[in-house]
Amino acid sequence: MFKIFKNFSKKDVLLILFVIFLIVGQVWLDLRLPDYMSQITVLVQTEGSSIKDILLNGGYMLLCALGSLTSAIIVGYTASNISANFSMKVRKKLFSKVEELGIHEVKQFSTSSLITRTTNDITQIQMLISMGLQLIIKAPITAVWAITKILNKNWQWSAVVAVAVLVLLSTVISLMVIVLPRFKKVQKLIDKINGITRENVTGIRVVRAFNAEEYQEKKFSDVNDELTNTQLFNQKAFSIMSPIMYLIMYFLTLAIYFIGAHIIDSALMADKLILFGDMVVFSSYAMQVIMSFLMLAMIFMMVPRAQVSAERINEVMESDISIKDGDVDEVDTGLVGVVEFKNVSFKYPDAEECLLKNISFKANKGDTVAFIGSTGSGKSTLINLVPRFYDVTEGEILIDGVNVKDYKQDVLHNKIGYVPQKAVMFDGTVKFNVAYGDNGRGDKSENDIKKAVKIAQGSDFVEKMDGKYDAHIAQGGNNVSGGQKQRLAIARAIARDPEIYIFDDSFSALDYKTDLTLRKELKKHTKNATCLIVAQRIGTIMNADKILVLDSGNCVGMGTHKELLNSCEVYKQIALSQLSEEELNNE
Repeated sequence: MFKIFKNFSKKDVLLILFVIFLIVGQVWLDLRLPDYMSQITVLVQTEGSSIKDILLNGGYMLLCALGSLTSAIIVGYTASNISANFSMKVRKKLFSKVEELGIHEVKQFSTSSLITRTTNDITQIQMLISMGLQLIIKAPITAVWAITKILNKNWQWSAVVAVAVLVLLSTVISLMVIVLPRFKKVQKLIDKINGITRENVTGIRVVRAFNAEEYQEKKFSDVNDELTNTQLFNQKAFSIMSPIMYLIMYFLTLAIYFIGAHIIDSALMADKLILFGDMVVFSSYAMQVIMSFLMLAMIFMMVPRAQVSAERINEVMESDISIKDGDVDEVDTGLVGVVEFKNVSFKYPDAEECLLKNISFKANKGDTVAFIGSTGSGKSTLINLVPRFYDVTEGEILIDGVNVKDYKQDVLHNKIGYVPQKAVMFDGTVKFNVAYGDNGRGDKSENDIKKAVKIAQGSDFVEKMDGKYDAHIAQGGNNVSGGQKQRLAIARAIARDPEIYIFDDSFSALDYKTDLTLRKELKKHTKNATCLIVAQRIGTIMNADKILVLDSGNCVGMGTHKELLNSCEVYKQIALSQLSEEELNNE
């Protein structure tokens, strides 16, 4: 847990020192109260005592209580600020780290787990800091200070307090040993709850279409019941703490007065009054000691879960990033939009065999290179190597003559306009989604956005929406159709005006007429850019300058549509499965 506390800034450390100073003052004031109470007790029972002296000591008690209250308010406010700022910094740092993670690392942690770590786990740490600064610091100081004040009063009383403290410590340690493993389980179950909820919400249409509501409810209930039972066990275990604490407090008070009664009874008359005052003071200090351990017990209830949360946060923070940033900034190689694969092979980190094997090709500026093959042949994986979503296992990929691994990632991504297989929309307006991100070329004007949407054949539906280009797009694009999402995603890439376009099966949701019109307009707009296209439709790629046919990760054919029909059996079979021989011959 101490690793995560390294995120405290110098200002936070100074504020913590200020809090410690205030707490020490607060403890001193709290421990002065029994002394004044003892003096008042003696004065009340001493003949000839002045009422003025009694009121004076009472006034001091009030001042001590007021000072302690003021200090507690300031400490609480400052501790809340420290914890809130700390959680803000850690949450931001964790979010930035997640953005740096490669796709493989994200899959290892799982999306739902990363969400839990960024929210719930950080909240646990925040609560510990907020309460801990007030209690973890105050409790030991109070306990040690109070014990030093009572040690020389009477050995019998001290022995009783020692026994009470040992019972308390034994109870707390036993509970921590029992509960700590279950707190780890709780956080993992929260991950599962988030994962199932997310899965259910995103797949709600399929759930309803297949009448799977009961199945999903059972799936959720199983995890929910397990989480509830685990939490109930933890709460029941900790519920033992409170009655034990109060029993110890009451029995300790009873024991102190019982022992005190015997001591006073056997003492000389002159010592009885002094012993009675000592007993009152000792009882008060003993309660301070027990209350200190009660405060520590409250913290110990929070520490195990916070410890688990800290480990989970550090696990992400300390994870190695597989995609390392290069050091090449913009360089003038004399080449623009040139993509070259040199003997590229790739396998996933947890796989035994290569998914792609010895792929080589070159795309020059203005070329359109298409990739086709059966499902699972490695088409999407191949083009995902260009923006370095994964790194090649063997060989190299060059863009404008420079290895993609050598580029700074922002420089590399500024060269690319990427349209994913599954169109991604963000919560915002049409304008926001099309002009999304920073490509290092300044903000997009409204004309640029309208032009991009027009080329992507999206003007017809966008201008019918309420608000047109300021119309709201829901998160995930749930308020627009699949084809509309694809057209907006294509418009986003066009608005970027990159050197290289990557279309990962980005026309699949479009009807044939829209697909044809869009490709014609796109060809005009991207005549000076390189296009890499993954597609399942022969009609989408038959006019490409070069077509690569993939089969089980191998390149089994390369050439134009006509060349491949004559030379590549795999391509011919795919083509004939979609179009007749007559249509292919009269393309």
